[in-house]
Parts: sequence; C-alpha cells; structure tokens
Amino acid sequence: MYTVAVKRKFVAQHFLIGGDWGAENFLHSHHYQVELQLEGATLDKHGYLVDIVDIEENLDAVIAEYRDKTLNDLPAFDGLNPSIEHFSRILCETLSERISAPNISLFTIKLWENEIAWSAYRLEC
Repeated sequence: MYTVAVKRKFVAQHFLIGGDWGAENFLHSHHYQVELQLEGATLDKHGYLVDIVDIEENLDAVIAEYRDKTLNDLPAFDGLNPSIEHFSRILCETLSERISAPNISLFTIKLWENEIAWSAYRLEC
C-alpha cells in the first residue's frame, strides 16, 4: 500500500456549544495543523499515487475556506458543535470530493488543534 501526504498550518477560531467546557465555551483561536494522507495499492503511469501538486492545490483551496474565520459561523458547522472531530470529518469528506484518482482507496485527515491534541477521520473509497 502506498501513502502520500501533505501538511498545512492555519489559524481559525471557534467556541464550543452544548456543554460546560470552561474557556472552550468562549471564542478563541487554534493554530491548526492538518495532514491529508492518501493511500492506494497501485500507482499511475507516471509512478504517482496522486500528483502532489493536485493535493496541494486542493488542500490550500479547502483550508482557505476556514483560515482566519470563526467555524461556528460557517455553513459546514450549521447545527454542529465545532469540535476537532467534526472538523476532521468535514475536511476529509470535502477533500475526497475534490481529489479524484482511480487508485486512491483511503483518505485520512489528521488535524491537530495544538501541539498535543489531534483528531483523525478516515474515509474509504
């Protein structure tokens, strides 16, 4: 199985809802780091799982929708607590719709909200 991955950093804000999480209930920023991993058993005729330039362009475009914004205000989080778990799923599903290669069998997003806490979401194709 082949894996190719690209990482990016960005800042976004949110506040948690639906419970008493202390300071997390108030608007605050996170310095997120996201890693998109793509896996598949075969390579294309160029020896690529997916062209890294394609991955970078799509990842940058999706991150631009969240960079320097308040997650609670965005349609993707309508009716959702903007947890890191929901955020990792939203990013994974969005990127799986944008990046198409017949040899990809698994998309994984790993999203850190700080140096020690992260969430991951995997989507089989």
